[in-house]
Amino acid sequence: MNTNVIPTKGNLMALKKSQNLAIVGQSLMDRKKNILVREMLLLLPKVVEIRDQISSTYAKAYMALQEANITLGIVEDIAKAIPIDENVHITYRNVMGVDIPVVSHETQKFKLSYGLRATNTKFDYAYQMFQKARDLTITLAEIDNAVYKLANAIRHSQKRANALKNVVIPNLTANIKYIGEVLEERDREEFVRMKVIKANKLNDEN
Repeated sequence: MNTNVIPTKGNLMALKKSQNLAIVGQSLMDRKKNILVREMLLLLPKVVEIRDQISSTYAKAYMALQEANITLGIVEDIAKAIPIDENVHITYRNVMGVDIPVVSHETQKFKLSYGLRATNTKFDYAYQMFQKARDLTITLAEIDNAVYKLANAIRHSQKRANALKNVVIPNLTANIKYIGEVLEERDREEFVRMKVIKANKLNDEN
């Protein structure tokens, strides 16, 4: 309770209005948190699944690369013939005020950008595996970033809801109660004073 609050009817009305807004705000924060939690729970199983796929794919890719190095010698110069992939684009979708990244990748048909005479099937397989690993990494980056943003927003929503519930609303309620009690006491005093004045006036007339 704020003991410095001035007990007037105007302040009482303002505090009641603030109390109603705080209650609505707490409800909205709880609703926002629940929606964000539901959104995050939909993503978490995908994270586990993709992480498993990435581990397996990278293991196959590096094994194939190792075999290509053994059979062809160091393939670094051959790999330089593969163009850099610049077909990744990021947009955003909004979930309860939270911008969730959406990563799109323009997958192109598999085509060789290096000479066949200088390579073998081991190198081709490594190339394919690293492309698959790239696609999985893009998907995981999108989901991981979304989960991070959602978790952060959930934490802030919970913090705000708790502040409203445990601090703001109780303080407003206490102030409303204090002003109400002071105003009631003033009304009683005014009622008694008026009765005394009326009684004294009747006595003077008699």
